[in-house]
Amino acid sequence: MRILVVEDDVEIAEGVRQILERRKYAVQIARDGDEGYEALAHDRFDVAIIDIGLPKRDGFTVARAARAAGIQTPMLMLTARDAVEDRVRGLDAGADDYLIKPFVEEELHARLRALLRRGLMPVRERFVVGDLVVDSSGRTLEVGGKPVRLAATEFRVLEYLAANAGIVLSRDQILDFVWGTSFDGSRNVVEVYVSAIRRKLRAIGAADRLVTVWGIGYKLTA
Repeated sequence: MRILVVEDDVEIAEGVRQILERRKYAVQIARDGDEGYEALAHDRFDVAIIDIGLPKRDGFTVARAARAAGIQTPMLMLTARDAVEDRVRGLDAGADDYLIKPFVEEELHARLRALLRRGLMPVRERFVVGDLVVDSSGRTLEVGGKPVRLAATEFRVLEYLAANAGIVLSRDQILDFVWGTSFDGSRNVVEVYVSAIRRKLRAIGAADRLVTVWGIGYKLTA
């Protein structure tokens, strides 16, 4: 397994490298946001660990640019910021999970295992549910040929539902897949994003595609 670590603090970067190499991961270090983005764009990694406070371009910008370019590498954000809005901003930029510094080795490894498990899931570029088309590579949604603009996290929620079309997914399943088991914000965040997606579908007359199964969860139907 290959891990990219984008961290400008030499001590932290080398500490993470030692932790990962002890567990038999191959590690590449990038020292700033530009170098990190170029590595993501031109090489393949199983996971990228990206610090938020980077020179040249910060971790939010790296994540957002990578996702806009169709790079699907799972991304774990490192942050010294404990504010909920910073964590939400990182997730909305396209990160898959976050870890607050300082952290212990066992927690870092647990987060990586969770991201690697997701990365081992079969990858499909398009999900077609009736006339609803989710394009994972382009990160676009069309319904009846009409484009629907979704924010990064809205797209990940809908993509997960589309990958499991017709199956009822619980709130906890969606929370775990999209935000990771480490998320410690409000558990109502799933409802917030489902409501946001439904509003956008309603605008084109397709709100009935996203169904609430009361007491269980949500499903996407044709």
